[in-house]
Amino acid sequence: MFFKKRNKAQPVRDSVDWLIVGLGNPGAQYAQTRHNVGFMTIDVLAEELGGNYWKNEAGAVTCKLNVANASLLLAKPQTFMNLSGSAVKKLCELYNIDPETQLIVIADELDLPSGEVQLKQSGGHAGHNGHRSLIDCLQTRDYQRIRIGIGRPPGKMDASDYVLASLRPQALEELLESAFTAASRAKELLVNTTKK
Repeated sequence: MFFKKRNKAQPVRDSVDWLIVGLGNPGAQYAQTRHNVGFMTIDVLAEELGGNYWKNEAGAVTCKLNVANASLLLAKPQTFMNLSGSAVKKLCELYNIDPETQLIVIADELDLPSGEVQLKQSGGHAGHNGHRSLIDCLQTRDYQRIRIGIGRPPGKMDASDYVLASLRPQALEELLESAFTAASRAKELLVNTTKK
């Protein structure tokens, strides 16, 4: 695995117990779109867990904090969705993270109805460019995911147009509710895993 073949010249930060990554696209034009619900969830987690110091590193903005007797790094890759794996790989290397046991990735999911949130261990990319990039860069698909349903586009609307479309107030409110649900699932997962 890549994290065992680290460049010796590259420093390792203090290790953390968990890396939680929300997938999305940087920039104000994408902030309130379905494809950015991963970013929204990370923001909810940071607010609920008292994380207020963010920094730029490894192609992502990150926030380090403690919860449930575990150290946690929240991250939002700034490399755009289809290159997310590059930033996540660098973070895993920097913080000595094993993707198969210490990584949780939060992202939108076309194959789930809007509002539905599911936990999943492992799997393919199902056409999601963020997961495709992660699988390619990490050389594994066995990482934990929190899947946030956004439903399928109506009619013959293109999927990329659908996930990147600006949302009306009610649709945005519903997406934010999903982000809160996903944040709760992430906290439950941390607590339950830490207790073992």
